[in-house]
Amino acid sequence: MTQSDNIRIGDGDPIAPPIAHARFAIGEVVKHRMFDFRGVVFDVDPVFANSDEWYEAIPEDIRPAKDQPFYHLLAENSESSYVAYVSQQNLLPDEVGDPVDHPAIGEMFEGFAEGRYRLRPERRH
Repeated sequence: MTQSDNIRIGDGDPIAPPIAHARFAIGEVVKHRMFDFRGVVFDVDPVFANSDEWYEAIPEDIRPAKDQPFYHLLAENSESSYVAYVSQQNLLPDEVGDPVDHPAIGEMFEGFAEGRYRLRPERRH
């Protein structure tokens, strides 16, 4: 996407980026398209909102576009639990159907059914 793809009024400066639609919801369990990890979504940025240093550390040949939703995940792989920040293009629905084993799940979510977690009432805004 280029700057010319932004919404404009007349010939003026862009006023807003195009609307990006999140494919995944908070509480949904997803897996990474290329790497062997899965996680539960706990926040969504409509476009990239991390540091340039973080972005530049991704090898250029697999670096995702910034103009798409990015997801904050409570993630796990076979070795550890961690927080991940992943572009929409790199996520797929998790079809395993099992809960995610991350120590922070209980702080944010309650109940797990049909592949998704329910956000605790005190975490909703």
